[in-house]
Amino acid sequence: MLLDGENWSRRFAGITREAWRLETLPQYLVPQEAEEFSAFREGRSLTPYTSSAYSERVSRQRSEGKQNGRVHIVSQPLSDYLRFEFSRYYRVHVEAGDSVRILDVTDRSNPLEGVQDFWMFDQSEVVLMNYEPDGTQINREVFEVDVSPFIEYQRIAIAQSVPFEEYVNGGHPA
Repeated sequence: MLLDGENWSRRFAGITREAWRLETLPQYLVPQEAEEFSAFREGRSLTPYTSSAYSERVSRQRSEGKQNGRVHIVSQPLSDYLRFEFSRYYRVHVEAGDSVRILDVTDRSNPLEGVQDFWMFDQSEVVLMNYEPDGTQINREVFEVDVSPFIEYQRIAIAQSVPFEEYVNGGHPA
């Protein structure tokens, strides 16, 4: 089953414990970010990003005892998009309560090689995020088989990553 619109939004609104994401790409081409990303790449100043519907939801859910998190697999040098995402969004999302972690595979093998982007809700439902190689989203697809492998992917990703702030404060560019 493919998801969009309200069916997609309900996944986040309906969590009882956790929404969690694995991000594997060096770039996501998001139409709503195109203008800001272009300005970032050109070195133009951007209006400060302070919150969004996403960060407000994360903050609200955190106050309700629910968790939102992600691990982004990266390698150095960071792509322009990752530098943009790190400086533009991740700090605000972390402040809102999003547990953002970074798994840098620059000098090591990727423990999740071949695993595609996904969202997992309450460790009971997985939605595969299907992308073109350039980061253009194709669709979102409910994974309708046993989610156990994805719970293990989450465990590995968290165990082998570091918190975002530790990553950027450890001398890695953001």
